[in-house]
Amino acid sequence: MATTVAAPAAAPPAAEVKVRRAWTQHGLLFVAPFLAVYLAFLVWPVVLGLRMSLSSVNIAGTNDAFVGFANYAEAFGDPRMWRSLWNTLVFTALSTVPLVLLGLAFALLVHHLRFVQWLWRLSFFGPFLLPSAVVSLLWLQMIYPPSYGLINGTLGIDVLWLGDPSTAMWSVVLTTVWWTVGFNFLLYLAALQSIPQHLYEAAAIDGANAWNRLRSITLPLLGRTTALIVVLQLLASLKVFDQIYLMTGGGPQDSTRPIIEYAYDVGFTGYRVGYASAVSYILFAIIVVVSLAQLRLFRKRAEGSS
Repeated sequence: MATTVAAPAAAPPAAEVKVRRAWTQHGLLFVAPFLAVYLAFLVWPVVLGLRMSLSSVNIAGTNDAFVGFANYAEAFGDPRMWRSLWNTLVFTALSTVPLVLLGLAFALLVHHLRFVQWLWRLSFFGPFLLPSAVVSLLWLQMIYPPSYGLINGTLGIDVLWLGDPSTAMWSVVLTTVWWTVGFNFLLYLAALQSIPQHLYEAAAIDGANAWNRLRSITLPLLGRTTALIVVLQLLASLKVFDQIYLMTGGGPQDSTRPIIEYAYDVGFTGYRVGYASAVSYILFAIIVVVSLAQLRLFRKRAEGSS
């Protein structure tokens, strides 16, 4: 039985190759400024920080002796580092859940309201536009003061919200939720508006009530948005620094000091830049592991539901 051999594909004309090469060169020229900035301000600092974590360099740049993994070994045996890491994980656990649930609840509320939607959107998203210094000063000077603060004055109590180790972390979490929930709200609202309306109409014809439509249509179709929000929220919470540094300074009794603030204190107060870099890369490794685990988990759920 005779077999036919496919003819080799014809080579592209020289003119076409020349055009493709010109487009490639022009594209490289367009992305060159971004690549230069990316390499100078992201890739190079990462490489430099990794090198510094393996040395004993101080803030003045002297005593740059190679010490290998001695900084990492010291960090793993440092109880203060573990305490700050625990504070970071506690803050992440306490803040992520309400930020996701409240963002979804606010988005559902605004999506179903048919009057002055712009006012509700501004009310929920407005605080997210404020700088961290403004938010921290607002809550520090008007909400939490024990004698004239809004909470104590309204409830008639006298609680040291930021001065008591048992309430300081909860107070920072409450401030963070009020400040940043608007971002998650906006993502959920955009996702809700992209759900086809005919799905709800068909479900209503079949006799599904509001709860069944929410459980069977809305929440499953928001799965990808929820995965994105959870990952972004975990990353943001693990990198918490601004509001805690401005409101409590890591106190009282180091009950709120996150690991980034500990690295800052070690590097810029203790002048041990090499050790601070090692602590930072430990946090970096944790963030990478958490991100990959979350993405893998949500990918498996998406494949299982498809």
